[in-house]
Amino acid sequence: MNNKELREQDSAGLNKELESLCRALFSLRMQRGTQQLTNTSQLRITKKNIARVKTIINEKKITTKTD
Repeated sequence: MNNKELREQDSAGLNKELESLCRALFSLRMQRGTQQLTNTSQLRITKKNIARVKTIINEKKITTKTD
């Protein structure tokens, strides 16, 4: 997902997206541990996506506090 799509979602949708990304990261870590992971760049991409979602969640919290 890109930033525009994430910003259009509500907080419940963002939390659901965050949960699925965390599960994906865990799965990738387990695959790396058992040496089944062939594309190791997926770990970095998934971590960046998690950070992106967390940033948008925090931005939404800040904007609702000031309103």
